[in-house]
Amino acid sequence: MKLLILNGPNLNLLGIREPDVYGTQDYSYLCQLITAHAAAIGVEVEIRQSNHEGVLVDWIQQARGRFDGIVLNPAAYTHSSVALLDAVKAVGLPTVEVHISDPDQREPFRRVSYVRAACLASICGHGLQGYLEAMELLKKNLILQSRSEL
Repeated sequence: MKLLILNGPNLNLLGIREPDVYGTQDYSYLCQLITAHAAAIGVEVEIRQSNHEGVLVDWIQQARGRFDGIVLNPAAYTHSSVALLDAVKAVGLPTVEVHISDPDQREPFRRVSYVRAACLASICGHGLQGYLEAMELLKKNLILQSRSEL
């Protein structure tokens, strides 16, 4: 089982950008946390981050046939990107939207998520732990899906 972990704009600045909102751990720590948890639950992961919407769209499209599911933190593109929504819908891979903070508890413009409509679930406001929860949810969903196909 192989999962693609995608992070959108400014997540490379974890620990620097608004630590009161996003915490003090840096992006390298997040990647180590994800990698360790993936090993513990028996899944492979590939972790990527881009500040560019088109790059994220390309990676989602390339995931088809290479990955079993996607954990996606679209960051600021959550609130503006129909392109990410369309890409997730097009590839048909189970996807879980993750946000470190809870957008519904922040500014009104952050309460809109375009990508959510194509996602299996959204995990918001659980800090970095949300990524681990998303991986577990995808693994469980993929196991159930494979059993139902038997």
